[in-house]
Amino acid sequence: MFEVSVVAHFSAAHRLAEDAGKCARLHGHNWEVEVFVRGEELNEAGMLIDFRELRRRVREEIEDLDHSDLNELAPFRDAHPTSENLARLLYGRLARKLNGVRCRVHRVGVRETPGTRAGYWE
Repeated sequence: MFEVSVVAHFSAAHRLAEDAGKCARLHGHNWEVEVFVRGEELNEAGMLIDFRELRRRVREEIEDLDHSDLNELAPFRDAHPTSENLARLLYGRLARKLNGVRCRVHRVGVRETPGTRAGYWE
């Protein structure tokens, strides 16, 4: 089994209405997203997936999140914009685009601050 990952970043604001502390107020983060892809077979070039291709796909899926208020976006009308829900959203988006014969999205990790991480996988 082979595994590759890429890291991408975006900046966005959110508020967690159910939080009893400061996070209930609008605030921003410089989010970090790490996407892990796994598979058993390499292509003719000896790669599971080209890092450039994986990075491009991840950037496409975070484009609408960058410099936004996450609470105002359609995916978070019925879900709180937590790191956990961001990881699940990005996992679903990327799995639809990347899962195929040779590779599959294994998991997505999201950091809103250094030292914290939420992950999602199926």
